[in-house]
Order: sequence, then C-alpha cells, then structure tokens
Amino acid sequence: MNSVRVCIIEDDELIRDSYAFLIEKKSTHKIIGMYVDYEEAEKDLYELHPDVILLDIELPGKNGIDAIPSIKKILPDTFIIILSVFETEDLILKALRNGASGYLTKNSPSEKIISAIEEVMEGGGPMSSSVASLVIKAFQKNNNSPLSKREIEILENFAAGKSRKRIAEEMFIDTETVKTHLRNIYFKLDVHSKADAIQIARSKKFI
Repeated sequence: MNSVRVCIIEDDELIRDSYAFLIEKKSTHKIIGMYVDYEEAEKDLYELHPDVILLDIELPGKNGIDAIPSIKKILPDTFIIILSVFETEDLILKALRNGASGYLTKNSPSEKIISAIEEVMEGGGPMSSSVASLVIKAFQKNNNSPLSKREIEILENFAAGKSRKRIAEEMFIDTETVKTHLRNIYFKLDVHSKADAIQIARSKKFI
C-alpha cells in the first residue's frame, strides 16, 4: 500500500497525540495535520488533501456530524472515520448518511484503528462491533412503531441502563426534553413505567 495521508480532528490533546503515535508507527501511514476543531482544519484541508480523516463528534464550534458534509464538499474522495464515545443509533446513522465511511468507538484497540484506515482505503466500512450491531438492529425494526425515531432512541438508551442525565448529554438535549419524550412513550404504549415500556417495545420489535 502507498503512503496513507491522515488528518486528525480531535479537541482532546492526549487522545489526538495518542492517535498520531499509533498511526505513525506504521511505516505506510503519515500524519499530515492535527486540529482541535473543524474551523481550524477547514483552512488547510483542500491544500493538504488527506486520504483519511479521523473525526471526533463532540468538537468546539461545528460538531463532527455536521462537519462531514462540509468536508465531503471540499474533499469528495477523502474517507472520514468517526472516532467517538457516543454509540447512539441516531448519531451513528446520521454520520453514515452524511458521508462517513466508518464509525469506531474511542475504546477500540489500537490495531482496530490502524486496520480501519487500511479498510476504508480498500473500499470497506469499518465499525466497532457494538456500532455494527446497532446498524443491523436499525434495519430489523418494526416500521409500524407508534414511536417517533427520537422516542425509540431514548427508550433504547434507557433499555441500555443509561440515566436521564447521560442520555441528555449524549443526545445534546436537556433532561426535561428527555422527560417529555418519556411521557409521550408511556402514553403511546399505554404503560406507566420504563420497565413496562421497554418490555412492550422489545416484544413488538420497536427497539
């Protein structure tokens, strides 16, 4: 494989430097740019023309999900791999719809990150196993669910044992909005508890 030119957009310095260290251990990979946000990277991307961009979601300024279409407009042939702590279905599917070629969680082994770069260069779509499971599950759901896409995602997060606060943080909404969605879920499923809502939703393949 020819030298793969990689750019990293990640606001956490320690994580950014760790990625760079891992990648440059491969003689065929080369870091050509590291940035803390998309706005800083945007000035250089066209000139640098990286083969692969490792992109975080939670960035200062424009978040990674919204940055993907902007990057693809500048560099339509560049592969974008999301590296994030977030594993919610809505974010994953939106990232892929926006043009991401892969989606890995930040706790992925270093070998997985390296192989993901090689995989996208060969036309693949690398994903963490948990992410791939969510994508598959999304295509297996009952499309006749009375719940909205947002309500399904929130109920899935509760089913995964996440707190209202964590769900709000991961979905970039406030806790009162989560509470409102939960009330709507109870009404639509005719239940009065999260446990009952989750049980019915699972049995009918809404989640």
